[in-house]
Amino acid sequence: MANFYSDNKDLKFHLTHPLMKKIVALKERNFADKCKYDYAPLDFEDAMDSYDKVLETIGDICANIIAPNADSVDQEGPQLINNEVHYARGTQENYEAVKKAGLIGISLPREYGGLNFPFVPYVMSAEIVSRADGGFSNIWGLQDCAETLNEFASKEIKDLFLPRFNKGATASMNLTEPDAGSDLQAVQLKATYDEKTQKWLLNGVKRFITNGDADISLVLARSEEGTTDGRGLSLFVYDRTEKAVTVRRIENKLGIKGSPTCELVFKNAPSLLVGDRKLGLIKYVMSLMNSARLGIGAQSVGISESAYREALKYANERTQFGKAIIQFPAVYEMLSVMETKLKAIRSLLYETSRLVDFYKLYSKISDQRKLENEERNELKKYQKYADAFTPLLKLTASEYCNQIAYDALQIHGGAGFMKDFSIERLYRDARITSIYEGTSQLQVVAAIRSVTTGIYLSWIKENEAANHGHELDFIKKILIDMTTEYEKCVSVVIAVNDLEFIDFHARRMVEMAGNIVMGYLLLNDSARDLEYKKIAEMFIKRSLSQNKEKASFILATELKDIAAYKIAKL
Repeated sequence: MANFYSDNKDLKFHLTHPLMKKIVALKERNFADKCKYDYAPLDFEDAMDSYDKVLETIGDICANIIAPNADSVDQEGPQLINNEVHYARGTQENYEAVKKAGLIGISLPREYGGLNFPFVPYVMSAEIVSRADGGFSNIWGLQDCAETLNEFASKEIKDLFLPRFNKGATASMNLTEPDAGSDLQAVQLKATYDEKTQKWLLNGVKRFITNGDADISLVLARSEEGTTDGRGLSLFVYDRTEKAVTVRRIENKLGIKGSPTCELVFKNAPSLLVGDRKLGLIKYVMSLMNSARLGIGAQSVGISESAYREALKYANERTQFGKAIIQFPAVYEMLSVMETKLKAIRSLLYETSRLVDFYKLYSKISDQRKLENEERNELKKYQKYADAFTPLLKLTASEYCNQIAYDALQIHGGAGFMKDFSIERLYRDARITSIYEGTSQLQVVAAIRSVTTGIYLSWIKENEAANHGHELDFIKKILIDMTTEYEKCVSVVIAVNDLEFIDFHARRMVEMAGNIVMGYLLLNDSARDLEYKKIAEMFIKRSLSQNKEKASFILATELKDIAAYKIAKL
């Protein structure tokens, strides 16, 4: 039988990264749970075997249930009946399968029915699910809300809600409003404390809410009267059994049609406060959004994998002028570029996941005991890099996903424009990845700080200092030269001492940094396995030409020149 985990050797390669030994040790706290739970691992090898077996199960369900349902789910979509969202038949079948297999809440501690998975295997699960159906990955991936509750909610709230996830509870995060999209500081949904019930009552409208009629919802609302910014917002958890929310409609979307996107009306909806007042946006939602952006990175890689495989299959089967079209340079070059982009964003995805793992694990330990000096330094380092890599991943993976889906459809020619082929659905599903959870433009805004403060450069220099072996010296030399050019461009832009000038060149500088970062990640992969050398060389040489083009424009531009680009304001 087909299996979306075992048929992709890249996944096992990234799962067995050398840093996993340290991640597992931190996550399992010297395997203390082995005396409490019969399914807790006994040692590192046992933990890795557990991850491997669960990923095999996910790969099986994705290949044999979720992927075959994807086209029918896209055509049928969810329905709104008597104020309840009803999934498409295939979606319901998918969810029952993952619930039965115990794949909801897998990152939660075992005391709440979870598997206590680190981010790396959890994100890998998300990639596999996304390859099967990008729309369903949204429903499955919203179990991220459980992790937010586990991290920030009181014990009473955790005991009340977290055990429900393993039993199949669905989740949603209710952030966006009609007048508060990217600008979440403008959220107006009102939260008022009711002394009688000792609950908070929510009133207002939320829009574009994925899986809006979920069992458990995290809701961002304004708890402080007279405030207008993010400091007046708090985070709440709402239970669907309260039946105090009206689903006004399910949006009719371009893609990911199996995932219901709802407009919701809250009318005195009872809810509980998560954490402390006033920290809803600036602490809890920022953490939730970073996890969601990691999830979109996984979704982008999964959709890219599916699109690439569809294109490769079609190019081998389709004959023109007496031979398969994959034999034509115009086609095999496209496929080679698609493959290098796919492997580059996959390496970026799992590097980011490892950084987040370390940062979260050290933070959790610091809540329970004082960290040693070395641990404290590592926490600061990994937090810095995790914050820098998350927007870079979201930006790059989603943009590459769109490019790969575009080229995959192009290889199909006219057939790809027809609904007879899955690439038409994948092309539509890919489009949202660079829009939701913060558009690509907003990811640049988040990432540019790591350019101007030298955080990306610091990571690059660390990897430059590593020994990659003589076989890779010629590729590494290209990256060193690219870094020198990048440093020059950044210093020239900063020297102008004008924020608008930095913003104008921000995307170019972030993408230059991203190309070097992914180049080193592929170089690191090649040092572990020389089979990746060809991919690394191709990606780095293409990135060299791209960076030179960006550098040429940056170095030729003066502050007065950007006035010509303001014509759109007229």
